[in-house]
Amino acid sequence: MRKPRAIAALRPDLVAYAVSLTGDVTRAEDVVHDAIVRALQARNVPRRSAELRPWAFRVVRNLVIDRYRKNLVRAEYSREQGRLFDEGQATAGDPIEALIVRQAFERLPRRDREILCLIDILGFSYAEAAGTIGIPVGTVMSRVSRARRAMMTLMEGSNVRPLRQRK
Repeated sequence: MRKPRAIAALRPDLVAYAVSLTGDVTRAEDVVHDAIVRALQARNVPRRSAELRPWAFRVVRNLVIDRYRKNLVRAEYSREQGRLFDEGQATAGDPIEALIVRQAFERLPRRDREILCLIDILGFSYAEAAGTIGIPVGTVMSRVSRARRAMMTLMEGSNVRPLRQRK
Protein backbone atom coordinates (compact mmCIF):
# COMPACT_ATOMS: atom_id res chain seq x y z
CA MET A 1 0.00 0.00 0.00
CA ARG A 2 1.30 3.44 -0.89
CA LYS A 3 1.39 5.74 2.11
CA PRO A 4 0.12 9.01 0.50
CA ARG A 5 -2.88 7.35 -1.16
CA ALA A 6 -3.81 5.37 1.93
CA ILE A 7 -3.66 8.47 4.11
CA ALA A 8 -5.59 10.57 1.59
CA ALA A 9 -8.29 7.91 1.50
CA LEU A 10 -8.81 8.39 5.24
CA ARG A 11 -9.29 12.16 4.94
CA PRO A 12 -13.13 12.30 4.90
CA ASP A 13 -13.35 10.11 8.00
CA LEU A 14 -10.59 12.06 9.73
CA VAL A 15 -12.41 15.35 9.04
CA ALA A 16 -15.67 13.94 10.40
CA TYR A 17 -13.86 12.77 13.52
CA ALA A 18 -12.08 16.09 13.95
CA VAL A 19 -15.39 17.96 13.60
CA SER A 20 -16.83 15.81 16.37
CA LEU A 21 -13.89 16.76 18.59
CA THR A 22 -13.62 20.46 17.76
CA GLY A 23 -17.22 21.34 16.91
CA ASP A 24 -15.95 23.51 14.07
CA VAL A 25 -15.40 22.53 10.43
CA THR A 26 -12.62 25.05 9.82
CA ARG A 27 -10.63 23.99 12.88
CA ALA A 28 -11.25 20.35 11.98
CA GLU A 29 -9.88 20.90 8.46
CA ASP A 30 -6.78 22.57 9.92
CA VAL A 31 -6.22 19.69 12.33
CA VAL A 32 -6.63 17.07 9.61
CA HIS A 33 -4.27 18.97 7.32
CA ASP A 34 -1.64 19.03 10.08
CA ALA A 35 -2.27 15.34 10.82
CA ILE A 36 -1.81 14.38 7.18
CA VAL A 37 1.40 16.39 6.93
CA ARG A 38 2.72 14.67 10.04
CA ALA A 39 1.68 11.27 8.74
CA LEU A 40 3.45 11.88 5.44
CA GLN A 41 6.59 12.99 7.24
CA ALA A 42 6.55 10.23 9.86
CA ARG A 43 9.07 7.44 9.61
CA ASN A 44 7.14 4.72 11.40
CA VAL A 45 3.74 4.76 9.74
CA PRO A 46 1.85 1.46 9.86
CA ARG A 47 1.80 -0.23 6.46
CA ARG A 48 -1.40 -2.24 6.82
CA SER A 49 -4.66 -0.29 6.57
CA ALA A 50 -5.99 -2.08 9.67
CA GLU A 51 -3.17 -0.45 11.65
CA LEU A 52 -2.98 2.82 9.70
CA ARG A 53 -6.57 3.84 10.35
CA PRO A 54 -6.44 3.85 14.20
CA TRP A 55 -2.96 5.38 14.08
CA ALA A 56 -4.17 8.29 11.92
CA PHE A 57 -7.16 8.86 14.22
CA ARG A 58 -4.82 8.98 17.24
CA VAL A 59 -2.73 11.61 15.45
CA VAL A 60 -5.86 13.73 14.91
CA ARG A 61 -6.98 13.26 18.51
CA ASN A 62 -3.56 14.19 19.89
CA LEU A 63 -3.41 17.31 17.72
CA VAL A 64 -6.84 18.41 18.95
CA ILE A 65 -5.76 17.86 22.56
CA ASP A 66 -2.49 19.76 21.98
CA ARG A 67 -4.36 22.71 20.50
CA TYR A 68 -6.92 22.71 23.29
CA ARG A 69 -4.18 22.74 25.93
CA LYS A 70 -2.29 25.45 24.07
CA ASN A 71 -5.43 27.61 24.00
CA LEU A 72 -5.96 27.07 27.74
CA VAL A 73 -2.40 28.12 28.48
CA ARG A 74 -2.73 31.19 26.28
CA ALA A 75 -5.98 32.13 28.00
CA GLU A 76 -4.33 31.73 31.42
CA TYR A 77 -1.38 33.82 30.28
CA SER A 78 -3.75 36.51 28.95
CA ARG A 79 -5.61 36.56 32.27
CA GLU A 80 -2.31 37.02 34.10
CA GLN A 81 -1.35 39.85 31.77
CA GLY A 82 -4.77 41.42 32.35
CA ARG A 83 -4.26 41.11 36.09
CA LEU A 84 -0.95 42.92 35.84
CA PHE A 85 -2.51 45.63 33.72
CA ASP A 86 -5.36 46.04 36.21
CA GLU A 87 -2.82 46.47 39.01
CA GLY A 88 -1.43 49.58 37.33
CA GLN A 89 1.24 48.08 35.12
CA ALA A 90 2.13 49.72 31.82
CA THR A 91 0.18 49.06 28.63
CA ALA A 92 1.33 46.44 26.10
CA GLY A 93 2.87 49.00 23.74
CA ASP A 94 4.71 50.82 26.49
CA PRO A 95 8.52 50.75 26.20
CA ILE A 96 8.80 50.45 29.98
CA GLU A 97 6.84 47.20 29.90
CA ALA A 98 8.96 45.97 27.00
CA LEU A 99 12.06 46.69 29.09
CA ILE A 100 10.63 44.83 32.10
CA VAL A 101 9.75 41.82 29.94
CA ARG A 102 13.13 41.79 28.19
CA GLN A 103 15.05 42.06 31.47
CA ALA A 104 12.99 39.29 33.07
CA PHE A 105 13.43 37.05 30.02
CA GLU A 106 17.19 37.58 29.99
CA ARG A 107 17.43 36.71 33.69
CA LEU A 108 15.70 33.34 33.19
CA PRO A 109 17.84 30.20 33.03
CA ARG A 110 18.71 29.05 29.49
CA ARG A 111 16.27 26.12 29.69
CA ASP A 112 13.37 28.45 30.56
CA ARG A 113 14.31 30.94 27.84
CA GLU A 114 14.48 28.12 25.30
CA ILE A 115 11.03 26.73 26.08
CA LEU A 116 9.36 30.16 26.23
CA CYS A 117 10.96 31.11 22.94
CA LEU A 118 9.67 27.97 21.22
CA ILE A 119 6.14 28.08 22.66
CA ASP A 120 5.30 31.74 23.32
CA ILE A 121 7.45 33.59 20.82
CA LEU A 122 7.68 31.20 17.87
CA GLY A 123 4.26 29.59 18.38
CA PHE A 124 5.38 25.95 18.40
CA SER A 125 2.90 23.37 19.61
CA TYR A 126 3.92 21.37 22.66
CA ALA A 127 4.53 18.37 20.40
CA GLU A 128 6.72 20.40 18.04
CA ALA A 129 8.73 21.80 20.94
CA ALA A 130 9.09 18.31 22.42
CA GLY A 131 10.38 16.99 19.12
CA THR A 132 12.77 19.90 18.73
CA ILE A 133 14.28 19.58 22.18
CA GLY A 134 13.98 15.79 22.37
CA ILE A 135 11.88 15.55 25.53
CA PRO A 136 8.37 14.23 26.26
CA VAL A 137 5.37 16.53 25.68
CA GLY A 138 4.48 16.40 29.38
CA THR A 139 7.93 17.69 30.24
CA VAL A 140 7.44 20.57 27.81
CA MET A 141 4.16 21.44 29.50
CA SER A 142 5.78 21.41 32.95
CA ARG A 143 8.73 23.51 31.80
CA VAL A 144 6.45 26.08 30.15
CA SER A 145 4.37 26.40 33.29
CA ARG A 146 7.42 26.82 35.53
CA ALA A 147 9.11 29.22 33.11
CA ARG A 148 6.01 31.42 32.89
CA ARG A 149 5.69 31.54 36.67
CA ALA A 150 9.37 32.45 36.98
CA MET A 151 8.96 35.13 34.32
CA MET A 152 5.97 36.65 36.13
CA THR A 153 7.88 36.63 39.42
CA LEU A 154 10.85 38.37 37.84
CA MET A 155 8.59 40.95 36.19
CA GLU A 156 6.78 41.69 39.45
CA GLY A 157 10.11 42.07 41.25
CA SER A 158 11.61 44.38 38.63
CA ASN A 159 13.10 47.63 39.84
CA VAL A 160 12.00 49.39 36.63
CA ARG A 161 8.91 51.51 37.23
CA PRO A 162 7.08 54.14 35.19
CA LEU A 163 7.85 57.70 36.29
CA ARG A 164 4.17 58.58 36.59
CA GLN A 165 0.99 56.64 37.12
CA ARG A 166 -1.30 56.15 34.14
CA LYS A 167 -4.95 57.04 34.45
